[in-house]
Amino acid sequence: MKENRRRLLEIIRERALFMGKIKLTSGKTSNYYIDCRRVTLDPEGAYLVAEILFEKLKNDNIDALGGPTLGSDPICGSFAVISFLNKKPIQTFIVRKEPKKHGTMKLIEGNLKEDLKVAIVDDVATTGNSLLRTIDIVRKNKCNVKRVIVIVDREEGAKENLAKNGYTLEPIFTKTDLGI
Repeated sequence: MKENRRRLLEIIRERALFMGKIKLTSGKTSNYYIDCRRVTLDPEGAYLVAEILFEKLKNDNIDALGGPTLGSDPICGSFAVISFLNKKPIQTFIVRKEPKKHGTMKLIEGNLKEDLKVAIVDDVATTGNSLLRTIDIVRKNKCNVKRVIVIVDREEGAKENLAKNGYTLEPIFTKTDLGI
């Protein structure tokens, strides 16, 4: 596990960390950007993220794992495979930004049924607002959110924002871990 974590940190630093002024989803402007999709859409990165998440969750009786699109999409896919390979399949789901305008018109895609114990995941947390929105949608689906995990916490209020709402943010890494 420690080797997986060390290697994942190395990959994030090499492939996902960009210095320079950029506007974030939260609306804030930052002097750095963490593009974790460059990690979660990479074979080794996807494997490491899923393996680390599985180790964190395998003994928690979690029924499903999911999060907000687009950051959680590749995480959910790789996690589903790792959970299956470890003979403890955990269903996954994705929460859309808005309901589909055609077909099933769903807001939640995947395997989320009522009364499940759920872990919410995302790639990067800044304010935590997208996580809280996802939690709200999942709770309205009558599920119980047990864990909230991100690959990187930018340490800009997400932890505190989630705590105010009764949730503990569990980052695999923080901005400090990245050396920023």
